[in-house]
Order: sequence, then structure tokens, then C-alpha cells
Amino acid sequence: MVSTDCDIFCNVIDNYGDVGVSWRLAQQLANEYDIAVRLWVDNLSSFAKLCPEVNVGLMRQQVDGVTVCQWQKSFSDVRPAEWVIEMFGCTLPENYIEAMTEQQPAPVWLNLEYLSAEDWVQGCHRLPSLHPRLPLTKYFFFPGFTRQTGGLLLERDLLLERDAFQNDLAQQQVFWQSIGVELPEDKVCKISLFSYENSALDGLFDAWANGAQSVLCLVPEGRILPQLGRHFGESTPSVGSCYLRGNLRVQVLPFVAQPDYDKLLWACDVNFVRGEDSCIRAQWAGKPFVWQIYPQHDAVHWQKLEAFLDLYCESLGLEAAQVMSNLWGSWNKQCLDEMVWDRFAMVGDELNQHAKMWAAQLSENNLALNLLDFMRETGKICGLENKG
Repeated sequence: MVSTDCDIFCNVIDNYGDVGVSWRLAQQLANEYDIAVRLWVDNLSSFAKLCPEVNVGLMRQQVDGVTVCQWQKSFSDVRPAEWVIEMFGCTLPENYIEAMTEQQPAPVWLNLEYLSAEDWVQGCHRLPSLHPRLPLTKYFFFPGFTRQTGGLLLERDLLLERDAFQNDLAQQQVFWQSIGVELPEDKVCKISLFSYENSALDGLFDAWANGAQSVLCLVPEGRILPQLGRHFGESTPSVGSCYLRGNLRVQVLPFVAQPDYDKLLWACDVNFVRGEDSCIRAQWAGKPFVWQIYPQHDAVHWQKLEAFLDLYCESLGLEAAQVMSNLWGSWNKQCLDEMVWDRFAMVGDELNQHAKMWAAQLSENNLALNLLDFMRETGKICGLENKG
């Protein structure tokens, strides 16, 4: 095996999504493919919420096989790695870029882009871009949902672990206890709610409170907590806060580390997610989910949402596809009435089957493997094999 090293640069913009994806990629490259990874992060406080092992006071530390480094404005002179990944178009330090020109051969430089299901992504995936001043080439690598894109991050045994968890009541019992919740009865609809602020929350809670089925809504710490408190007529909730109304019970959870968040998604019947990282993890959970896409000022997020829905609903029946579109549209437009949720619940069996099939289909296009294949094709490394 010929080993290599990799620098991953992450500029934390939206709390957890950017660093969440970066950390997953760094772990997979280091632990499954024996690549020496340095992860440069400019906000360790956000990172530590996802990975409690991170010490925010250290400039450099080893965490789960990855060298985690603080990315400061005054960037020290370091030798660039053979493989350089800038996450989501973050701007690399100028002295680091200059140092890349001194490497022979020059590092393979990738910009790992944001996730989108839009058609144009397939045509732009892996395209080169020449630096305007230096003898360097940067390649654009697009994750996605089709074979013509870079695929999605998926750890080697994740789906096996998911299936084992979902078929093992003892594992589930341990998990529920770990988050301070009694194991719910089978008849209770378990819903995780991770979202940005959303005016549709009141309508959603009304639908659950007034519905025929008991609902347990689990809300990790986040931006929606003040709004949740206002709905129930109290100040901002804290971890452990619990609210009861009609057939609805809402409980506030601590912000959990990534592996525990996966288990939360696996344990629930429906998952409300936001941004990119939690959206991808909800798809691996194989459960129906509702995505709140990150809103953009020029409204281009609607094109991204509709493009994904077109792909996701392609093999659904006409009614189920329309129900999905209505609920996702209402949630993202921040205006939701009880009937929208009731219709969603009525097609739950079909949505469950489809979610499992969709996850299996996506698992055939692995982002980390595609990145390694790209490296082989450029001739910079060869002989990399999966550990074990």
C-alpha cells in the first residue's frame, strides 16, 4: 500500500453542517483508508458540540485518528499535504497556496462543493480550474444522488449497524436511557425535530396535539428552542424540559455527538432535519424525513429543494409523491395546517418502504471511494486499499 496525506480545510459558517461533513470525511479517510489527515477548523467550539473529545484550547491535537488543527487568520508556514481539500469553497491561506507551488509534484487540490440534486451538477463534477496566477489546478468535486456525481459519505459498516440497531430492542433500550427518555410504546409515533426557526412550528404542534395518534417529539438543543418555549408559554427551554398537550409530548434533548444522532434518527419513525449533514444522515436512516433546506437570499434554495424532490419521489406513487411535496413545501414556506400532516401520516407505510429502498440505492455511490478513484486517475497516488 502506498500511503498519502491529506489536508482538509473547513470554515464553519452555519454552526454544525460544514464541520459535520468535514469531520465525517476526515474520519473515514483516516480510519478506513490509512490516510494521514490534518483537519483545519476555524471554530473548534462548534466542532466540540459534535465531537466532545475536541479540546477547544489546543492548537493541535489527535482525535480519533485525525490531527485536528486550529485554523487561525495568521496561518503558520506548513508543508502542504499531497492531497488538499477545501470544503464548500472556503478560501485557503495565501501562504499555504504559495507553498503548494513548491511541491513536486504539486498537490491534488479539490474543492468539495455543497450538495445539490440539480441537473447542472453532473456536468460540473470533476471539472478543473486553473489558478489565475500560479501553476496550480483546482478540481471541483460535487457530491450528489446519481452515478454522474461524487455520491455521498457513507461509512463502511453504517447500514449494517443501522439494521442491527433497528432489530435489537436491547440496543434501543440502552439508547433511550442514554438520552433520558423511557422506551416509548410501539403505538407512539416518535419524531425527531432538528430545524432552523420556522413559523410553521405552531401548526405542526397543533396537528400532533389534536391528532388521533400519540406523538413523542424529541428536539435537540438548537435554534428553534426559543420558539418552542413561546409556543408553550414559557421562557427558553433547557435540556430535559418536557411539555404535554393533547396527544403530543415534546422533550428537549442535549445536543448529541454524531454517532448518537445517527441512533436518534434510526430510533424515530419520522425525522425533521435541516441543512446538509443531517439531511444525508436521515436518508441513511431509511425512515421518512422532512428536509428544511438552508434558505438563501436569492431563493435559489427552492430550485435545489424541488430538484431533490423530483429525484426522491420518482418511484413513489402519485398520491405519496404529492403528499411529500405538500409537506416539504409547507414546512419550508413556514406555513402548515393540520391536514398536510394528516395526509402524510396516511401514506406512512409506502414512505417507509421507499426510504429503505432509497438508502440502498444511494449506498452504491460512495463519496470517499470516488475521491480515491479520482486520485488514482490523476496519477498522484496508487495502490490505496481499504483497511482490513
